[in-house]
Order: sequence, then C-alpha cells, then structure tokens
Amino acid sequence: MTTHHDHIAFIGGGNMASAIIGGLLKRGTPASSIQVVEPFEAQRHKLSEQFGVQVHETANAQLASAALVVWAVKPQTFKDAALQTRFHTRAALHLSVAAGIRSDSIAHWLGTEHVVRAMPNTPALVGKGMTALFARPAVSLAGRDRVDKVIKTTGEHLWLAEESQLDAVTALSGSGPAYVFYFIEAMIEAGVAMGLPREQAHKLAVGTFVGASALAQASDEPIEILRSRVTSKGGTTYAAITSMEQDNVKALFMRAMVAAQQRAKEMGNEFGSA
Repeated sequence: MTTHHDHIAFIGGGNMASAIIGGLLKRGTPASSIQVVEPFEAQRHKLSEQFGVQVHETANAQLASAALVVWAVKPQTFKDAALQTRFHTRAALHLSVAAGIRSDSIAHWLGTEHVVRAMPNTPALVGKGMTALFARPAVSLAGRDRVDKVIKTTGEHLWLAEESQLDAVTALSGSGPAYVFYFIEAMIEAGVAMGLPREQAHKLAVGTFVGASALAQASDEPIEILRSRVTSKGGTTYAAITSMEQDNVKALFMRAMVAAQQRAKEMGNEFGSA
C-alpha cells in the first residue's frame, strides 16, 4: 500500500504527461498512486485504458493526497488551471513542464514556494528525453531528489543555476528535436531529388542522425574534431561544408535559435503575468 507521500498528480494528460507516466510505471510506480486531471473525455479514456491510472475531469479534493503535482498544461491555460487547483495542493511539491511560464508566476498562482520548473523535450516519449530543471530556493534536497526520480524515467536531465537559462534551454533542447527533424526532411528530399527511393532516403537520413549522435555521445573529443575527421580537404564532405559556410548556414541557424529564446521570454510575459 502506498502512503500519501508517494502519490503523484498530473494536471493535463497530453503527450508529455503520458511520457512521464509511462516511464514511472515501467520503473515500478503503482498505477493506483497516479491521478490525472484531464478535461477532454477522449484523452481521459485513453489514459485510463493505456495506464490504468485514476482520471478526473476537474481538480477535486482527491488531489490533496498528492505529494508531487506535475503541471503538463499548455502555457495559456496554466493560470486558470492553477487557480482551480491551488486549494487542494498547498502541501505538495510542484513540477512544471509548461514552456515559458516562470516560477514566480507559478508560485504566486499556487500560493507556495515549492516549485521546480522543467524544460523537457519530445524524445522523452521514447525514453531519450533531455530535460533541464530549475528549483526555487525553498525546494529541499529531498524535493529535488523526488523530481530527479520522476524525470529520470524519461531520459537524461541537468539542473540549472539560473532560471533565465531556461529560455536558452527552450531554444536549444526544448525546440531542438524539430530542428533535427527539419534537417532530416531536407536530407530525405535531397536524396529523392538525387534519385533514391523515398523509403531508402528516409532510412539513410534517420540512421545517419542516430549514428552521428551516438558517436558524439560516446566520444570525449570536441564535435569540431569529429566533423573534421569526416571532412578531408577537397573531398565530398568538404564540398558540402564549404557550400554551407558560403551560405552562412550556421549563422542563420543560430539566429533561428535566438528567435526561439525570445519567444520563450515573450510567453513568460504574455501568459505569466500575475
């Protein structure tokens, strides 16, 4: 029998909540100790079928049993959801995975300083997530430890010293999978244009990203060195990299990431005002 202290509640039952719930169940968390507040009936049905967890349409007194509340709501709905939930969750530790919403706003809406803010990404769905975390000063070591255990089920994570760094993380790893998919799309389209069947171009492009990422992860050497090893002077790779350099691809890509960082900041202002 799990004690009250082990209960976890999710506010919002979409992709990210599902990824974390799936990870927790795999690690042996009993389904009976997880509850989800999800307004959409079809999604409630799916959660209950897939995971066997308790589902509620709206926040209610049962949430009081949760020691940890995970906020997996859209940024624009966070404030309303928080104001409906706060009376039931005063004693809990809160973990937010909502993009852009600053912990000041969250603490203010929920009436507690026990808030950790996280920026996960979608590879969490296959246990390959990359999450950055920031804890408000009031969060204890035990609280951080509890968050560690939950996030660990989705992949890798790291703790940040400054909350403002989360805007950069949002641009880098939060939005990052989309940039990778964008590059893969371009590689597939180029492959097809050069005469390969689409299925083969797809397999080659995806496999190349998987392999290069695994090599980068396994190697202690700087990425530039790994790149230079593939790039012999005057060869085929050299032709491609030179073409990209002439077209300023790296600078444009970096500019795109700054746009994402700025948008993260704006979202905090837009949806986060007290």
